[in-house]
Amino acid sequence: MNFDYKKQNQHRGRPFEDRKKRRRWMFFSGGGLIGLSLLIYFFILSPSSPPSNVPPPPVPPTVQEPQLHIIEGDVKQRSSLFKSLLEKNIPLRWIDLIVSKLKPYVNFKKIKGGTYRFITDVEGELVKFIYEASPLEIYEIEKDTEGYVAQQKKVSLDTHRVKVVGEIRSSLFEAMDAAGEQDQLTLAFAEILAWEIDFYKDIREGDRFKVVVEKIYKGDQFIQYGAIQALEYQSGEKIIRGIRYKEDYYNENGVSLKKAFLKAPLRFSRISSKFSRARKHPILGGMRPHYGVDYAAPSGTPLWAVADGTVTFCGRNSGFGNQVVLRHRNGYTTYYGHLSRYGPGIRKGVRVRQKQVIGYVGSTGLSTGPHLDFRLAKDGRFRNPIKETFPKGHPIERGEMEAFQKSRDEMSVWLEGESVYSKKMEERENKN
Repeated sequence: MNFDYKKQNQHRGRPFEDRKKRRRWMFFSGGGLIGLSLLIYFFILSPSSPPSNVPPPPVPPTVQEPQLHIIEGDVKQRSSLFKSLLEKNIPLRWIDLIVSKLKPYVNFKKIKGGTYRFITDVEGELVKFIYEASPLEIYEIEKDTEGYVAQQKKVSLDTHRVKVVGEIRSSLFEAMDAAGEQDQLTLAFAEILAWEIDFYKDIREGDRFKVVVEKIYKGDQFIQYGAIQALEYQSGEKIIRGIRYKEDYYNENGVSLKKAFLKAPLRFSRISSKFSRARKHPILGGMRPHYGVDYAAPSGTPLWAVADGTVTFCGRNSGFGNQVVLRHRNGYTTYYGHLSRYGPGIRKGVRVRQKQVIGYVGSTGLSTGPHLDFRLAKDGRFRNPIKETFPKGHPIERGEMEAFQKSRDEMSVWLEGESVYSKKMEERENKN
């Protein structure tokens, strides 16, 4: 039997060739899909590139800030703004302009210092001048369409109510300083209580005080104290309170703290010699009466009238040296001796007000050092000024009592509360 090999292989090879054809078709189909994907990406999905003949969008020019030249300086005491500007080599034409523009606003004869900024452009032309005479007094000169114009700038201030607490160890000044406060508050506090307390004789270690006062700030900078709204002074069992109402101060019952006579004729001093019927005279020797109180204080310390009155004597009076004598109501007369000089306008016949300066501490006459010899007489008889009891102050008017009580109750909450600062002050302290 003949075997036809080709014929048999033809029959077997068809499936093989069919598989090869399918592979070629899959290869070309896959390649076609890849090519189509690339075409879609580059021509449809990808960002279109601008034609080569289209220029790129223009880049906006950079705006440059004008170059400024700044000269800073300060006006020293016993100098002037004009002199200070000259020392900084500022051209005279600009100095003349600055002075002429500020003249309607600033009294150059009275200014005591200050700082300034002189600002010019690259060509040396004045752009702005700022003069700060004080934190609350700021002036600016700036150019507008009509030339250079000066103006006083408004200063934004914040007022905060604060409670201050302290305890006496040696003096009121020391205690207030320990509480973080300045001398201005000490003086204001003592002045309100000048009818109630002699701040040399009456204060004791362990005495406590409280003050509710306004503090004025420019941003975070403390500027000054405002009005004292309330205060309290405690010495042992005795408590003195003062509540501010319509510029005056009253106790809790609505009686004015102001009395006909002050406790002392000067703010702070030391008693160097007391009232005595017999003491050894430091210069003449022998036992002699001393019908007054000697207050030792630095020469030049101002003295004030302890009450409203009329000057009955002003001149040299033997051992008393320069002396002023005042006549008051209710038969009282006061004497002020050993003065270095007299107060402004003080002469015989002039009427004076309580707390008006009538002279200054000195050492004229029979004196071993600067001090005030202060004497008090009633109906011609000398009395001990320290022990004398004077009439109380006037009560508040009945029609004002309800409004006063409302203010008193509000201040009592402050004085008796535990917080030292107002809410805004607490926030300020926490921020710092």
